Amino acid sequence: MEEMMAPGTSMLPCNGEIENGFCKGNMSAIEENKEISDDLNQPNAGKPPRNNPGMRHCISQASLAATSALVFDGHGGVDAASFTQKNLLKFIVNDSHFPSMVKKAVRNAFAKADNALADTKSLDSTSGTTALVALILGRTMLIANAGDSRAVLGKRGRAIELSKDHKPNATSEKLRIEKLGGTIFDGYLNGQLSVARALGDWHIKGAKGSKGPLSSEPEFEEVVLSEEDEFLIIGCDGLWDVMSSQYAVTIVRKELMLHNDPEKCSKFLVKEALKRNSCDNLTALVICFSHDPPPRIEIPRTTRRRSISAEGLDLLKGVLSDI
Repeated sequence: MEEMMAPGTSMLPCNGEIENGFCKGNMSAIEENKEISDDLNQPNAGKPPRNNPGMRHCISQASLAATSALVFDGHGGVDAASFTQKNLLKFIVNDSHFPSMVKKAVRNAFAKADNALADTKSLDSTSGTTALVALILGRTMLIANAGDSRAVLGKRGRAIELSKDHKPNATSEKLRIEKLGGTIFDGYLNGQLSVARALGDWHIKGAKGSKGPLSSEPEFEEVVLSEEDEFLIIGCDGLWDVMSSQYAVTIVRKELMLHNDPEKCSKFLVKEALKRNSCDNLTALVICFSHDPPPRIEIPRTTRRRSISAEGLDLLKGVLSDI
């Protein structure tokens, strides 16, 4: 399977058995920026220049047997993102609590990866990465997030956010940071980092074992998938900086109804973000839970005339929330 990665942003492909032809294929990644190398050993900066945004589209249709999708958005070089991409899933499945206590296994894996970034001499200890994990076991989907990537569930046209953006200015993160002696300057943790949670960044965390303002602890969201749950969108902050969750769900659903191709949907999201002048890394994953395209939403007949469709209402909500 071919993987292509933007500097500082890594994604681990879908894993798991595909049964009864349910899945069109495992996760693939498509690179559309010739200036970006897929060699993670090259000493590239953690973020591409603002006039040359990294662009990578990742798509999948996922089996409901056992599937995983992981996104990493690195900073301060590629070491942390590369190491975590290669090892985090292995740490999860090799943990003694997996699969009986999945949350504990995932939490342990995040801590193990974070400590390894401090202990491995060949890695730059000042490099860091956000991490977002989606695990689907049977009909249960677990989201674990540390950082400002986001997972959004498309539920019959409605956007359900399954993760929080860990920005330093977010109320809960701000309180935690200040309680632990940290400061926020111009939206940056200790004036240095634009996220409140990340793996690595040991120049900010300080001594191992101490509890500092920069946390590697993931937050969890668990859902039992139903027939109304149509697809999952996972994207790094370059996507969500310029569009709302509802807008993304609305346009993905509309595109799936046209061609039922998640690859085209992920490309559409990235192109739309570029049109909106996103100047950060762009990663978009569209994971569908069915072979079939989303059905049209039937509106009950009433005596009152409608001037706009249900899809149009969702699109309008997304556009208005961006203003």
